Amino acid sequence: MRLKRILFAAAGAVALGAALPTPAFAQKVLRVVMHSDLKIVDPIWTTAYITRNHGYMIYDTLFSLDASNEVKPQMVDSVDVSADKLTYTLKLRDGLVWHDGQPVTAEDCVASLKRWAARDTFGQKLFGSFVAETSAADARTIVIKLKTATGQLLFGLAKPSSNVPFMMPKRVAETDPNKQISEFVGSGPFVFKADEWKPGDKAVYVKFDKYKPRSEPASGLSGGKVVNVDRVEWRAISDHQQALNALASGEIDYVEQPPHDLLPLIKADANLKLLTFPFGAQFTMRLNSTQPPFDNPKIKQALWHALNQDDFMKAVVGNPEYYRGCKSYYPCGSPLSTTAGMDGLLSANAKKSQDLLKEAGYDGKPVVLMASTDLAILTNLSPVAKQLLERGGFKVDMQAMDWQTLVARRAKKDPPSAGGWNIFHTVWGNADILNPVLTAFMGANCEKAAPGWPCDEALEKLRDDFMKAPDLAAQKAAAEAVQKRAIEYTTHIPLGEYFQPIAVRNTVENVVVAPAPVFWNITKK
Repeated sequence: MRLKRILFAAAGAVALGAALPTPAFAQKVLRVVMHSDLKIVDPIWTTAYITRNHGYMIYDTLFSLDASNEVKPQMVDSVDVSADKLTYTLKLRDGLVWHDGQPVTAEDCVASLKRWAARDTFGQKLFGSFVAETSAADARTIVIKLKTATGQLLFGLAKPSSNVPFMMPKRVAETDPNKQISEFVGSGPFVFKADEWKPGDKAVYVKFDKYKPRSEPASGLSGGKVVNVDRVEWRAISDHQQALNALASGEIDYVEQPPHDLLPLIKADANLKLLTFPFGAQFTMRLNSTQPPFDNPKIKQALWHALNQDDFMKAVVGNPEYYRGCKSYYPCGSPLSTTAGMDGLLSANAKKSQDLLKEAGYDGKPVVLMASTDLAILTNLSPVAKQLLERGGFKVDMQAMDWQTLVARRAKKDPPSAGGWNIFHTVWGNADILNPVLTAFMGANCEKAAPGWPCDEALEKLRDDFMKAPDLAAQKAAAEAVQKRAIEYTTHIPLGEYFQPIAVRNTVENVVVAPAPVFWNITKK
């Protein structure tokens, strides 16, 4: 194994070395292999994590969550809340500048919030049901007026993951929310080098010399975003062994998601280290509720009996040190975690699944399962699902594709026979599923919902109740009621939790502990 690894490393170094450009002299360059190639660059249009990660490079947010999940101001300098808690006045920090040199204004931020609210599940609920008006009082002052009081406004503006309410210039933010932006100007710590972006090869970011970090130390996604390198290159290397060989040889500094079965090799190399953060993630099956057979609630219920979590986690992660069963829509161990409604479910009861399908009149038409093949953490989910579903009485047409193709196809509302779909698997970081409004797949507002488009008025009312909950006890009760209804309707199915280490060279230090990979604060010897 050692000899084989050395030979792989030598071959990988030659191949990769030929492709790497010579960096500008005296520049400090951080070379990174992310979990996926960057092809879609609008973090409001898609929830894909690679696009969210791109967003954190070049955009900034009004608020953010620190390491304790507390809301902290980011672009905002001060907040004033009226006595009746219906008017929030946000004053922007002085000196905020877009990458094109223009000052950041309140009008830019208002337009950005409106576009985010049109796409994001949390934003739709917040701005659709609770916000009466958002306006710019002057160049630095945003005023948000509520119809009904909610304690979730600032938390929503600090939403840590997909879709993140990133701020963009007004001219960009006024792009139709259902179309992708074509200009990539932010006010964040890095500038996107669109002229060097080559999908399938690399994405390049350089330090924004006019960025004004906050004075507080970095904590989670909040605090001072101090950039200590001149240039960050995301290298597209789809072969995991090649990526780790490049890491071992020093041609790559950081690998975001090394496969779990290769972690022993990293641990054995004195020049490398693993960073395991306390943020887990949830394996998830998403259903298309608009197309047969999953427009039939009883057929959706059969899924809960055909599946089990353990088979998925063993096939994908393997090492129980990095996974755990969790029969909750919310992260296990989090304040809202509950097993309410889960009794008897996810137990691989093939007979029960078959009986439900027979009762529901399932016609045996194959279910189109979109299977991602290029992301290690997703690759084995679909084959396991196919096997379990077929035992449970379903016929399954598993169609292989890369993740970016899947992301584009899941937005299609066509019948599966015409390029649409029935099922796909994804992963949600636990920061995305802390409560029933934050959880994108809980949204059941029909055409405006995330791909899968569940449509259930009762579920939406229960999510409204959560928004109005005055304290943690009331939030827990509301979250439990939402979970029970979401199971009954079946918006999506949780398939267990796992933890994903990052692999870096020993020369890389001060990596921020956050629920998304960020590249400020990092130093490279």
